[in-house]
Amino acid sequence: MSRPPLLFVHAHPDDETLTTGLTMAHYVRAGHPVHVLTCTLGEEGEVIPPDLLHLDAAHDDALGPHRAGELSRAMAALGTTWEVLGADPGRGVLSRYRDSGMAGTPSAANPAAFVNADPAEAADLVAAVVRSLRPAAVVTYDAQGGYGHPDHIQTHRVTCAAVASLPAHEQPPLYAVLTPQSWAREDREWLAAHPELTVGWSVPPVDGEYPPSVVADPWVTHAVQDPQALPVQREALSQHVTQVTVRGDVYALSNDIAARLPGREGFARLDPRTGSIAGTATAAADPAGAVGAAHRAGRVAGLLDGSS
Repeated sequence: MSRPPLLFVHAHPDDETLTTGLTMAHYVRAGHPVHVLTCTLGEEGEVIPPDLLHLDAAHDDALGPHRAGELSRAMAALGTTWEVLGADPGRGVLSRYRDSGMAGTPSAANPAAFVNADPAEAADLVAAVVRSLRPAAVVTYDAQGGYGHPDHIQTHRVTCAAVASLPAHEQPPLYAVLTPQSWAREDREWLAAHPELTVGWSVPPVDGEYPPSVVADPWVTHAVQDPQALPVQREALSQHVTQVTVRGDVYALSNDIAARLPGREGFARLDPRTGSIAGTATAAADPAGAVGAAHRAGRVAGLLDGSS
């Protein structure tokens, strides 16, 4: 009997590999099918290579199809299947929704932008994918979209609504991508100790600001730690040439801020009805409790209840 897949719902091409590429590579290597659902083609992304600048929205506006090609190559490297939300290739429709760009930019006012999608319609499209795949688990962002991008927030919102719309016995476990504070701090300390890998890039300060997806350790109740899957994630990320520059286990986006590929990714269960992290109140009330102890001891469950 074939195993049910894991479903990863992301906003733009490259998000899937940046935030969950290690986990996908890990489960594929363990024999579990993995499927990626991308909500837009990232048409508003900033292009890094000078010879590809003509693709961006200010010039040829051809970045979306190009990034679809990058996504295809990245997913081939990871060994996953993938699709774009609402796409109808037979009719030449590559994506139902357009990348919104950052909040407050003109692109966010575009009626076709994902942030302006009818939430019920978008949730129905996601729910159709969930019903078709019957996944063992679904992974998306936290309520703040990891770092506040409107499309990430919308992805969280419609994915939660999609899962919540299903009968209770058909609802797969739903997870948000999160990073424990201790991991985030260790990663910045590691970057500071390897300046040879960050030449020309800035390194975020250890005691500086962290994105909203970095949370207190006890909130992260599930994790995948698999350094052996790191080369696969690195190869997949290297396919997203327009968006990411990769140097070994370090990468940077167009902002030239160095980040580490650490060989570990964290998660927590979401309540699809509310969109909140399940058990947040308990973790906050008992930061040194059983969940925190398990995390520090490296015994946090995998997405398939310890099957990692």
